Amino acid sequence: MFGLDTTFTILLIICLLAAAGFEFINGFHDTANAVATVIYTHSIKPVTAVIWSGLWNFIGVNVGGIAVALGIINLLPVELLVDQNLTHSISMILALIITAIIWNLATWYFGIPCSSSHTLIGSILVVGLAFYFLPGVSTYALNWQKVIDVGLSLLISPVFGFAFAMFLMFILRKTVKNKLIFKEPPAKKAPPLWIRSILVLTCTSVSYAHGSNDGQKGVGLIMLILIAFSPVYFSVDRSKNPEELLYETRQIEWNITHIDSSTILPANRESLRVVVKNLGFIKDTLNGVTSFDQLKKDDHFELRKAIILVSKNTESMLKSFKGQPVAKISPTRTAILSSNLKKFKSNTEYSPRWVILLVSISLGLGTMIGWKRIVVTIGEKIGKTHLTYAQGASAELVAASTITVSSMFGLPVSTTHVLSSGIAGSMVAGGGRQNLRMGTVRNILIAWLITLPVTVIFSGLLFYILRIIFK
Repeated sequence: MFGLDTTFTILLIICLLAAAGFEFINGFHDTANAVATVIYTHSIKPVTAVIWSGLWNFIGVNVGGIAVALGIINLLPVELLVDQNLTHSISMILALIITAIIWNLATWYFGIPCSSSHTLIGSILVVGLAFYFLPGVSTYALNWQKVIDVGLSLLISPVFGFAFAMFLMFILRKTVKNKLIFKEPPAKKAPPLWIRSILVLTCTSVSYAHGSNDGQKGVGLIMLILIAFSPVYFSVDRSKNPEELLYETRQIEWNITHIDSSTILPANRESLRVVVKNLGFIKDTLNGVTSFDQLKKDDHFELRKAIILVSKNTESMLKSFKGQPVAKISPTRTAILSSNLKKFKSNTEYSPRWVILLVSISLGLGTMIGWKRIVVTIGEKIGKTHLTYAQGASAELVAASTITVSSMFGLPVSTTHVLSSGIAGSMVAGGGRQNLRMGTVRNILIAWLITLPVTVIFSGLLFYILRIIFK
C-alpha cells in the first residue's frame, strides 16, 4: 500500500487506526460540552441530543476547512520526519497518539473535563524535543513560532470564555424582560418553544464548531502520518496534475520578476533569491512531466520543500512591502501575486477526501457514546445552583464564537476549557464566586495544569521505549 512493504503497511494501518481512535475518544470526551445544557434544561432528550451533536460534528469536520489541520502539521515539520529514519518517525507518531488516548480516557473515567488539544499538543511538543537527542540530529523538530501561537490560544481562550460569559449574562439581565430564562428549569419539563429553540441552536453551534476545530486536529495528525510513511504519495496533492503546478509556478515567477531588488531591504533580497532558486527547481523538475508517477522517488518531497520555501519567502516579502514605500511593486501586482500564491500553496496544504471522511465518522460516532460522566460535571458540579436557560445559552454561545474565530485563524483551542469556563463565568454572574463549587473548579484547573507535564513525561518515555522496539 502506497509503495510500502508489508511490515510498514501494517504499521501505517495501526497508526491510522490509532489516530481514528483518538478522534473517536475525543468525540465522546468532548460531546458533553455541547449537549450538557440542552440535557439539563430538558430541551432535548439525551439520546436525541447526542445523535444531533454527532451529526453536526460530522458536518463541521467536512465543511470547516483545514486551517487548524495545517496548524497541527506545522507544529512538527514533516521535513525532518521524512529526512530521518522511518522507524524514528513511527516511534514519535505512536508515542504521541498513545499518550493522548490514555490521558483522554483517564480524565473521562474520572469525569474531569480535560482538553484533548492540550493532550495532543503536549505530546507533539515532547516528541519534537526528544527528536533533537537522536543521533545525527542537529536541530529541533518543532516550529517554535507556531508552538507559541498555539500555546497563547489555549491559554487565552478559557479566560475569554469566563469573562465574556459573565458580560453576556449581565447584558441579558439588563435587556431581557421575560425573567423565565433566569430561572431553574422545572424537573422533567421542556422549556417554552422559544427558549428551547435558542438552546438547540447554541448546542448545534458548539457541535459544528467542535467538529471544525477538534476534528481538524485529527486530519492534521493523519497527514503527518501519511507524509512521514509515504512522501511519494502525499508530499503534494496528486488530485492536481504536474502541468497545473507548472503553470502556477510560471505565474508566480512572472510577477516576481517585476520586483526591483535594488529597492527592497537586504533580508528581502535574500528571500527573493530563495524564491527564484526554488521556482527554477520546480520548473526543471516538472519540465515535460505529465504525471507525478514519472518523477524520481526523492523528487516528490523535494517539490514539497520547494513549494513551502517559495510560499514562506514570498509571503514574508509581501508582508514587508506594506511598510516599505520604496519597494517598486504596485498594489495591483501584489494582489495578483497573493492570489497566485494561494493556488500555489494548495499543492501542499491539502488533505485527501478519505482522510476528512475517516476523521468525521470517528468523531461523529464517538460523540454518540460515553457522554454521561462529563455531562454530570458540566451540568451539576461546576455551580451550586442548577443550570438556568440563560446560563446554558450564554456559555454555549461564547464557546461556539470563540472556537469559530480560532478555526478561522488556524488555531486549535480547547472546547472543554472554553465551555466549562463559560459555565463558571455564568454561575459567577448569577450569584458571585460563592456560587461555584470550588472543588470541581479546582479539579478542572489541576487537570489543565498537569496535562502538559504528564503528557510530556509519558510520551517522552514511550518514544524511547518504542525506539528500542523498532530499532
